[in-house]
Amino acid sequence: MAAPVQYTAIGRRKTSVARVYLRPGSGSMVINKRELGEYFPLEWRQKSLTSPFEVTGTTGQFDVLVNAKGGGLTGQAEAIRLGIARALVEYDENMRKPLRDAGFLTRDPRMVERKKYGQPKARKRFQFSKR
Repeated sequence: MAAPVQYTAIGRRKTSVARVYLRPGSGSMVINKRELGEYFPLEWRQKSLTSPFEVTGTTGQFDVLVNAKGGGLTGQAEAIRLGIARALVEYDENMRKPLRDAGFLTRDPRMVERKKYGQPKARKRFQFSKR
């Protein structure tokens, strides 16, 4: 028996890591064993995840299985979006241009700045007292 066709990619954002598995199917999305609407109840996060499919015109052609960990919901959503875009490029190299133009293939490098010693936060200073 042949293994099912599957396209795999990893997306990262802040401290979130998402392993994305794309399989030809009906368009269902499962994130950490939960449905899309259950895991991301907010509409704009759901739109963020489905936007790579809308840009490439492949809406409803793939089932998406995701293992996401680390960070918060927004970081995970953007990591998943990057993973989906990378998996679509693995599926068809011609999708690279529209995904690149939409900005879905760019890894956002912004990370939290570390806290420095002698300060309460990364950049905030303790109140200065002259006397």
